[in-house]
Parts: sequence; C-alpha cells; structure tokens
Amino acid sequence: MKRSRGSPSVSLPPPIRRVLMTADTVGGVWTYALELCRALAEDGVQVELATLGAPLSLAQRAEAREVPGLSIHESSYQLEWMDDPWEDVRASGEWLLELEARLSPDIIHLNGYCHGALPWKTPVLVVAHSCVLSWWEAVKGESAPGRYARYREEVARGLRAAERVVAPSEAMLAAAERLYGPFRATQVIANARRAESFPPGAKEPFVLAAGRLWDEAKNLVALEAVAPRLPFPVRVAGETQHPSGGDSARAHHVQPLGRLTPSELAGWMARAAVYALPARYEPFGLSVLEAALAGCALVLGDIPSLREVWGDAALFVHPEDGDGLAEALTRLMANPAERERLAARAHARARTFTPRRMAEAYLELYAALRARPSERRVLPALHAS
Repeated sequence: MKRSRGSPSVSLPPPIRRVLMTADTVGGVWTYALELCRALAEDGVQVELATLGAPLSLAQRAEAREVPGLSIHESSYQLEWMDDPWEDVRASGEWLLELEARLSPDIIHLNGYCHGALPWKTPVLVVAHSCVLSWWEAVKGESAPGRYARYREEVARGLRAAERVVAPSEAMLAAAERLYGPFRATQVIANARRAESFPPGAKEPFVLAAGRLWDEAKNLVALEAVAPRLPFPVRVAGETQHPSGGDSARAHHVQPLGRLTPSELAGWMARAAVYALPARYEPFGLSVLEAALAGCALVLGDIPSLREVWGDAALFVHPEDGDGLAEALTRLMANPAERERLAARAHARARTFTPRRMAEAYLELYAALRARPSERRVLPALHAS
C-alpha cells in the first residue's frame, strides 16, 4: 500500500537475534534451557549459552549438539547455592561481562540470581526456578538458618536489579517475592517439553519416579517406605551421589534405575502405568510434565505449585501421608478405567505446555525489555568479596 504524503513512518524495533543465557549443568535448568534454545532457534534467535556448576557430561554435549545454532561457553564456576561459592560467583560475573562485551547480545537471560546485579549494558531478566530459602521452608518446615544470610542478601540484590523476574509458576513467584522482594516487574512463564520426545507406549503395572535420590524435596523416601506394602514394583530413576560429594542415597525396597539418558527415561515413562512424585517442594516439575506426555497417571505431592499446574489431572497426597500415598497408588493400579481417565486428563493438559508457547512468551518479553530500556539499578554490594 502506498503511504500518503505526510503520514508518519513507522519504525519497528529490530528483531531479537542473539541472547546470552546462563544455565547450570547439575539440575533441571539444563533441560529447561535446551528446550527453550531449541524453540528460539526456530525463530532465528541464536543463543549463547554460558554454563556453570560443573563441566558438561558426554550426554549433555550430545544434547547440545542437536540444538541448531547453539553456542556453548563452558565453565565450572561454583553456583551460588553451593558451599562458600562467593569467590567463584565474583569470578563468573567477570567472565559473563566479558562474554557480553564480546558477543553483543540483545538480551541477557539469567537462570541464576546473583549475576542480576552486575553492571550489564544490555536489558536483563532473571528466572526464578527454585531457591535455597523456599526449599528449606518446604522441606525442613522452618526458616533457613543464619549461615544463609549472605545467600539471601546476594540473591535479593540480583533479583531486585533485574528489569523483569520470571518464574515458572505463580507459587514460585509468590515465594520469591516474599523472601527477596519487592521486584521491579514480574511475570509467570510456564516451562515446556516437546510431546514427540515422550510418546506413550503399552503400559505395564509398575510405578515410576524420577529425581535426585538425595534430594529431600522430591521426597522419594516416601516411596521407599510404602513400596513393601504394594503388590507391584516401584522403580526410581535418578542420581544417587550428591554433587557436593555427600553420602549416596540407599534404596532397599524401590528398584533404582540409576542415572538415565533422556531417551532412556522416556522409554521407562512410556511403559509406566503411574508416575509418582510425592514432593515437598517442586516449583514446576519437568519430570511430571514428561510423564504426563508419556501417558502416565499422576500421583503427586499436595503442594501449591503442583496443584496450580495439574489441577484435576492428578491425584494429590500430602507429602507426609504414607497411608494416603499407598492407597492412591493401589487404587489406580487396581482400577484401569480410572487410571486411564486420569492419564488422559494429564496428557491433554501436558500438551498445552508447548515449547512454541514458551518461546513466544519469552520473545515477547525480550522485545518489550529491548523496546523500553530502563535505567539499570546496580545495587551496592552487601558484603566485601
């Protein structure tokens, strides 16, 4: 259409082409980040992924190679929740600022907290996936002890400096605001997984769970406790060694599958009739989403975040109610029709959490932050290095 004389020209903001994103390699953030990077690549966005926490495993390297255009910048700096990490947090901050200067990204997307307070030249968002203080409250039933005072202060400093704080659930966002806020602006963007990676299969009469066996938040010990009462096997996939070198978890009544590759875990999910996660703490639950896509019926810990995400598509049991957990698992296994109805509801709900939907939400946020640059609030350090 020909523009009439005197009509103002419309200047569209330049598209987002490059994102500098951080990810740790020792938890679910890695899975989240790769899923998002893959979806962003479909829109021509190149992600420069800076990894922290530990060197990439061979399996992680293989996963990363499958993401078009993804560039990995690898480090092994300690994460902010690890023991006495502050010198590494300072050093990794300098490394990230060097990456920003060299790569000239359009957006900084942080999946950790403390680096939000760095003197970035680019708009910054921070995603609150989980945190020590909310974990401690949910798992221990009390406030985190005084040794986490610096963690609290440094995390609050990073979150309050960010242009936007994102969380995967309203429950996680509310916890972060209560513990570290107020924030400048907030948003909920749900996590996602590709349905084609978790095809349902012929179901077999066993319960599956997945998670780090040493993590009290997953509460897999509840399955260990009830397994002797169940007339069907309970199988648990996950690491047994704590990344800090603590004692290995022990399983006597559940069947440990060890650490599985994503494709191996997907195969077990395809076969499992029921997926159980009686969690005390789970800000979103990627493994639950994967199991639902694979056609499992869900039995979950009755906590706000899992209620928010799954609604009427799961059975919920209080994390400390062993009798209730055993009853729910037995009931579903003994009633195929009820189990299949519940699995169908979970599957339908799971298919709404698509990578395309997640990527579009982040792209809209990236564009908004870039179009309305605000003065960076770099807060003073609360502790000397």
